[in-house]
Amino acid sequence: MTEGTGPSLADAVREATSTLAAAGVPSPRIDAELLAEHLLGVGLGRLRALMLGDTPAPEGYQDLIAERARRIPLQHITGVAHFRYLELAVGPGVFIPRPETESVVQLVIDRLKETDRLQGISHPKVVDLGTGSGAIAGSIAHEVPGAEVHAVEFSEFAHAWAARNLLPLGVHLVRGDLRDALPGHNGTFDVVVSNPPYIPAEAIPNEPEVALHDPPEALYGGERTAWNFRRRRPPPRPGCWSPEGTS
Repeated sequence: MTEGTGPSLADAVREATSTLAAAGVPSPRIDAELLAEHLLGVGLGRLRALMLGDTPAPEGYQDLIAERARRIPLQHITGVAHFRYLELAVGPGVFIPRPETESVVQLVIDRLKETDRLQGISHPKVVDLGTGSGAIAGSIAHEVPGAEVHAVEFSEFAHAWAARNLLPLGVHLVRGDLRDALPGHNGTFDVVVSNPPYIPAEAIPNEPEVALHDPPEALYGGERTAWNFRRRRPPPRPGCWSPEGTS
């Protein structure tokens, strides 16, 4: 303890780690550090250096730890989700992008590079259907500067988050049903990408962060799970894919 100033940063993080572990948070130490980092506005390296001294815990730290102990997602508390090279604004009403989805973006980028090499398409046209926070569309726009990127989102709340993330990156965002939201782009997309709902309606996730805070329409597909989405998807039609396009 630092005399007269409350707990030191190191003591507070140590106590926070124990609190989060007792609450069942999967990564208690890193979450405790990230919440302290969020309040102090420093990187993890600087935070850990400060913990070696008598730096006091930041004001409000215990309140954030209490929120996380109630299994409110870390990203809802900080308002930020890190995805590839982007910091995405997120919060209630939008699906928090998962690290494994980064591999989907890499597949698209690799495909676009191959298309450029084989067909000379240096300015490809890409659409992300059901964009959510805009993680996939935003990453493609950021990492493939010559691409024309479109994104579609049906949810009013998710669309609002996507707008904050995508409009600064030049992505063309449309609110609507992914089946008919782009009537003016007949047969023009080189790549169509989507990460649709993938959990059957009866399979409730164990993690409270997912079950209670991710929007149900982004999780539960029932007859519209990702597998059914792909199986039932009609053959390429003029509304999306170009003759050489990829999905």
